[in-house]
Amino acid sequence: MSRRHVLTVLMAIFFMSPSLAMAAGMTAIVPTDCNGNGGCQSVCDLALLAQNVLNDGIYLAVFLSAILFAWAGFKHMSAGGDTGQIHEANQVFSAVFIGLIIILSAWLVVSTLVSVIAGSGATPTLPWNQVCTTS
Repeated sequence: MSRRHVLTVLMAIFFMSPSLAMAAGMTAIVPTDCNGNGGCQSVCDLALLAQNVLNDGIYLAVFLSAILFAWAGFKHMSAGGDTGQIHEANQVFSAVFIGLIIILSAWLVVSTLVSVIAGSGATPTLPWNQVCTTS
């Protein structure tokens, strides 16, 4: 096996290990109550489903942005003074950063709006994703 193939395999293992470790502690996206006849039986099941989808989406966005930041950094460091390649790496940096800010801001806005609607007015007592988990 050539040195290049070994490096490719090691890089694949390095990049996959966080997602495999994270997957060990994750729950299923669809709640178990929704797997029976008739699907989800309550609004709480739908809220749990929405929370699971949001969590997985945020995890995926952060994971992919970390990979893209690393790739842009590698591209910037290996440019060797080529201003075109440096400019391209800077564009990737800014695009990923802006995208990550948009995704996290959208999550914050949705979470705030739903917590106000599900809670008690402007100062809810519980976050919206915990309304159904407490008795």
